[in-house]
Amino acid sequence: MIEIKNVSKWYGDFQVLNDCSTKVGKGEVVVVCGPSGSGKSTLIKTVNALEPFEKGEITVGATSVGDPRTNLPRLRAIAGMVFQHFELFPHLTVTENLCLGQIKVLKRSREDARARAWTLLERVGLSGHKDKHPGSLSGGQQQRVAIARALSMDPVVMLFDEPTSALDPEMVKEVLDVMTDLASEGMTMMVVTHEMGFARRVADRVIFMDEGRIVEDCPKAEFFGDVNARAPRTRLFLSKILEH
Repeated sequence: MIEIKNVSKWYGDFQVLNDCSTKVGKGEVVVVCGPSGSGKSTLIKTVNALEPFEKGEITVGATSVGDPRTNLPRLRAIAGMVFQHFELFPHLTVTENLCLGQIKVLKRSREDARARAWTLLERVGLSGHKDKHPGSLSGGQQQRVAIARALSMDPVVMLFDEPTSALDPEMVKEVLDVMTDLASEGMTMMVVTHEMGFARRVADRVIFMDEGRIVEDCPKAEFFGDVNARAPRTRLFLSKILEH
């Protein structure tokens, strides 16, 4: 579903991605982790062209991300993104947030968009909040709205960029539960996160990045189970996040 081949990116003279390659198969859940500044959020944002890249190739399904002829709104519909800070429109109701993209990009009727929105809000446990504005919801509720909004565009893959890092600890579980349900239903997912419990429970593979490079790309059983076989930088990272 996703193929990243020899992708490199620079911010001026600083190389933020260095020859990154990986694949995500249909129905696979891949967790991307690493220290701050390692390039993991930049990598995931190149998948739906929120970040341009200077070298390499990325395809989502049959769509070439770097092709200048690619319809970017349509690409971002099939590769749904959930951000760290929700990115909901504060002046729109929850229902209106879910309907806007469906109407503008997918050309759905207002009635069909609203029906789809309400189905998804029920799915994430927020049907009672459909007429509220985002500012009246908790952080966990807003993130679940953001997940429902991405799903309303009928994506073939879902991209999550640290979806729980801005949440209070009590709200993390409600978001991870929705993501776990999505994974169990076969949604293809690429998730940047520090939630190693989620990675151990749900991921098929774990990618570890450092200084713009993919250092590890292996099944989760290998990543967590055979620490001594990992690269030195990975072992240091794991020693710090697993010791507690």
